[in-house]
Amino acid sequence: MVNVQINGVWHEFPRGMRLIEACEKAGSYVPRYCYHKKLSSPGNCRMCLIEMGLPKMGPDRKPELGSDGKPIINWMPRPQISCAQDVSEGMGIRTDSPLAVECRKGVMEFLLINHPLDCPICDQAGECRLQEFSVEYGRADSRFLENKVKKPKNIELGPRVTLDDERCILCSRCIRFCQEVAQDDVLGFIDRGSHSVLTAHPGKRLENNYSLNTVDICPVGALTSSDFRFQMRVWFLKETKGFCTSCATGCNTVIGTREDVIYRQTPRENDAVNSSWMCDYGRLNFDYLQSEKRLLQPEILSGDKLIPADWNVAIAHAAAQLKHFNGWEIAILASGRMTNEELWLTRQLANILGVDLIEIVPRTGPGDDILLSADRNPNTNGARLLGITMDPGSRLREIVDGVASGRIRALVALGEDATEIGLTSKQLSALPAFVVMSLLANASSAAATALLPSFGFAEKRGSMINRKGRLQRLNRAVRGPGQARDDWEILRDLIQAYSGRNGIYSIEDVFRQMSEAVPALAGLSLSKIGDLGVPVLEVEQTPAPSL
Repeated sequence: MVNVQINGVWHEFPRGMRLIEACEKAGSYVPRYCYHKKLSSPGNCRMCLIEMGLPKMGPDRKPELGSDGKPIINWMPRPQISCAQDVSEGMGIRTDSPLAVECRKGVMEFLLINHPLDCPICDQAGECRLQEFSVEYGRADSRFLENKVKKPKNIELGPRVTLDDERCILCSRCIRFCQEVAQDDVLGFIDRGSHSVLTAHPGKRLENNYSLNTVDICPVGALTSSDFRFQMRVWFLKETKGFCTSCATGCNTVIGTREDVIYRQTPRENDAVNSSWMCDYGRLNFDYLQSEKRLLQPEILSGDKLIPADWNVAIAHAAAQLKHFNGWEIAILASGRMTNEELWLTRQLANILGVDLIEIVPRTGPGDDILLSADRNPNTNGARLLGITMDPGSRLREIVDGVASGRIRALVALGEDATEIGLTSKQLSALPAFVVMSLLANASSAAATALLPSFGFAEKRGSMINRKGRLQRLNRAVRGPGQARDDWEILRDLIQAYSGRNGIYSIEDVFRQMSEAVPALAGLSLSKIGDLGVPVLEVEQTPAPSL
């Protein structure tokens, strides 16, 4: 630890900490554009200028002490940038001195010389650092008499990122991110002076799977998401903390919604999971929640076709069908995309039915050494912990063969398309009982004897365990469409209709049951998980890359 004086008050900080971070911890936020704590520090925007001094040394080369026993500070005549300096013993800093404030005003004036008056139409409006700092450090008038330099506008850097170059303040955050995190050196500056512009290298495009992180870290509106561009003003969005369910990493997110429509997902900082980033694949994987294929009402088989029914009738119909069969005649196809609470109730349903044959459907895809996991199921570890599977997918062949041979006469498919494991629509239609709980209409839903519409990840609460064994919490961001219901409520009602047992009134009750029965979850509740999650399993895996 080293002693540092900030605005006249002495503080202790770890050796090696950046000055700009030390000032923030001391309660003195220093404005910045180019600096990002997860990237290198080029020191090129000069917005973080502060007044700095070092201990005054005596003839014995030791610091001279004042009446308070602290070193006397020998202040430098010129301001220094705080983003590229580390704290040292006896250092002095003034963040709000007249010199520092005047320097920031000068920097702001230079940055705004060629900046267009795009604020009314700019996607960054409402979360723009240039707007925010111009209020504090900008001039009310302009002393610039020449014509502004015109730069390229509406440039497609890649399939997901659009550039308005005239807004760029040359902070280089996007360049450093591509080099240091995405490992894809694709962006750079060309030309000189006021004519410098950001562009992709010749023959390259910004199309890596992490390209939209450059939009997140752009402090102005230069880089914009082609998907979100001109869709919604950010101050109209309701923000809900959640996590991505597109793979087993579980990147922490903020879901931006308005009137039950999701407009964007952005990464939320969690050093134990995803640092400050997330991949484009997971970020944009939410449009299916507003798909025309969403199931909106429960249906039951009457004669040879599905007809709408209310929930009580549909649940009673499904339970009555299952009562006609012994446990060895029933199989349950569960999902690694279900929450722990849903998997727990699935296990209870299997116990009540006497079912032994239960399995989840494994999903895999190409992964990388940054964040994207090859396991596309977000809760494989939860399924293992709660006894749904030991080796994901190992019993699927047994289910397929059982249906084909006629040994299995009732199938319960929870959040999965049974045709994807090798069953045909003809085989499913031949089943005396085929209960489907699903989000979207699929190839197997038409063959259901009871069709139960459920919720998506942003429409429900619950918990999952990511690939590193970290328990994380989902929060409801939007309401489900039509008559669709929360998955855990559907399973609870099915258990109640079959067995007559009751006693679960909220999802907290479900988690309480789990925590009392599963040692790894002992002492926890949904509220105790917190926004950043808690580790509950030790999972062997290769070391995570440094983010």
